[in-house]
Amino acid sequence: MASGADPVKALMLRHRELCERAVDPLEIAAGLEAHGVTDRTAARFRHRDVFSLAEEMYARAGRPDEEEGAAGPSTPAGPPPARWALRSLLPGALCVGAVAALRWTTGELRLVVAVLGLLAVVGAVRLALGRGPLSSEGRSVPGPHDWRTPPGARTWAYLLVGYALMGDGLLHTGLVGGPDDLPDGGQYGDWPVTLTPLLALGLSCVPAAWTAHLFRTGVGRKLAGSRGLEEFAATARPLLLGVVAVHLAAVSGLSVLCAVLLDEHSTPAATAALGALLLIARLLTVHGFTHAPGVVLRAVGWTEIASVCLVFAGRLPGCGVLAGPVETVVSVWGEHAVPLLACAAGALVLLVHACRRLALASAHAPAAPRPPSDR
Repeated sequence: MASGADPVKALMLRHRELCERAVDPLEIAAGLEAHGVTDRTAARFRHRDVFSLAEEMYARAGRPDEEEGAAGPSTPAGPPPARWALRSLLPGALCVGAVAALRWTTGELRLVVAVLGLLAVVGAVRLALGRGPLSSEGRSVPGPHDWRTPPGARTWAYLLVGYALMGDGLLHTGLVGGPDDLPDGGQYGDWPVTLTPLLALGLSCVPAAWTAHLFRTGVGRKLAGSRGLEEFAATARPLLLGVVAVHLAAVSGLSVLCAVLLDEHSTPAATAALGALLLIARLLTVHGFTHAPGVVLRAVGWTEIASVCLVFAGRLPGCGVLAGPVETVVSVWGEHAVPLLACAAGALVLLVHACRRLALASAHAPAAPRPPSDR
């Protein structure tokens, strides 16, 4: 058979649809990688790497003359920064307004302001994630792979932020014997809240958007200049780690600043760990890897919820042993240790996963076929 004498032609027939609709060799390389073709596999087709193999497949695809002036692949331009920069400012601005309103109101009016402010901030976050580098805009592809944020993952992300707002206070009051009544709408009431994490996370939408933008554009340049999958992975991982480190520093600084302005006691490390967890989960989601973020966010959320439930369950007759582990952790490191340990562990797991998945060329090619599972 002719395909036996020409193995590249046989490969092109196997990936005919990919070759026909590819707009540059990078798209073919990403698609081949997504189907398990590695540099070692490319050697069997007498090519040094997948990129070289993709270039031959692209050249032999038999398309009509197309912009011969275009020299090599180019990174698709995203929306202008001005469009999504303003959206990323909105959550922080509404958080500042909501916190100011909470400080100026009392009684039942304060509860109404809190609910309205929360709804406004949630809407602003949804708007900020709908466009720009933190969105999956322009990445949806037909097939079994879903690039949209799973509703469950979004719900758990909001619950984690909710725990940062009042979880530590509820845990503390549970350990000292309260609360005995529902919140009364006072400055702290029977269920004390900490506004610093909410304000810091709202303001951190700006550095999150810019770091994601830097990662997307940096990866695009490295992908265009790489000559092998291993070479690309070796340059993409340090970029990812650098982006996460910059975001950690930004959230820590914002947490310290907000704690000073609000005159609250807060642990920047716990807020930074939550911020890193949410950023890495979002980066994985917008690149099509939705399974792992959902699992990890759910695990972290259940850990925090279980810690509070165990404290209250330990107050039942004969059940004091249930609260023992939580009481030990709190007595040694404080209430902030629960979200710090849970979020830091979840962020570390997702970071390891992201270093594997986001170092794939196929993760950064919007039109390339993707495998049905990212597990």
